Amino acid sequence: MTVKQIRAFLAVAQTLSFVQACERLHLSQPALSLAIKSLEENLGGQLFNRTTRSVRLTPEGEALLPLARRLITDWDNAQEELQQRFCLDLGRVTVAAIPSFSGNLLPAILKTFRTNHPGISIKIQDVINEQVIEMVQVGDVELGLAFEPHAVSGLHFTPLYTDRFVAVVPGNSPLAQAHHVRWEHLLEEPFIALQRPSAVRYMLEDALVALNRTLPVELESHQLTTVARMVASGLGVSVVPALCVSQMEALGARCLPLHDPTVERPFGVLQQPGHELSVAARALFDTLLATQWRSQIPDATHL
Repeated sequence: MTVKQIRAFLAVAQTLSFVQACERLHLSQPALSLAIKSLEENLGGQLFNRTTRSVRLTPEGEALLPLARRLITDWDNAQEELQQRFCLDLGRVTVAAIPSFSGNLLPAILKTFRTNHPGISIKIQDVINEQVIEMVQVGDVELGLAFEPHAVSGLHFTPLYTDRFVAVVPGNSPLAQAHHVRWEHLLEEPFIALQRPSAVRYMLEDALVALNRTLPVELESHQLTTVARMVASGLGVSVVPALCVSQMEALGARCLPLHDPTVERPFGVLQQPGHELSVAARALFDTLLATQWRSQIPDATHL
């Protein structure tokens, strides 16, 4: 059965006239008759009793009528929904993002996106970097927003910007008066770190291998907000991506450029290679690419 055949059947069944059905469908009578004949051949029997004076449904035609109505209604609804999706009037996109990004930079981007596409709903999964990678790999989300993974992840990475990490110190610390902080001075203070398996924690530990040093971790937390408040309370110091500067300073900590060594890592969009994005996900991807990242990220060299 084809949609064209079912529409032809419904037009004849509702009008009980091939002439009126032709007018309703804008078809010639031979084309309509062929559609009905093909449908009857496919189903294995007559749907109409036709004479020169009348047309009426057979019992089998009567049985098909409510089914045909539902089929056409479902088809029309599906067609309308898909047209709305292709026109970005309707749709849904699910994204996984690390909390430091989703809590600081993503809201402004989503506001721009929603202004342009108010019919698109968005679901954000706030998870650590490793979980972002995993969720993209298994197809739980179309897009991931995270630091660049190792090549073994098998994912396609589109860089958005390079994030340089900054020192976070108490506002009343002598370090807060400096223009920048060196690692050797920072490590003299109690260190407050994000708990493993945080990608930020691993990146910092890897960076210190060159100094033959380890993080003198005395306090740990899963949440950046908690880290900021502990630093602001004078319990120690920390290091976070520059995208977190406004969050850290809003909670009372002071952020400074960090040197020797400089720690930086590309941040961007993850997706499955060869996987075609939905129209909604592609629109969000394009919005991310069009964002002026220089104005979004604090200059970690001049805070």
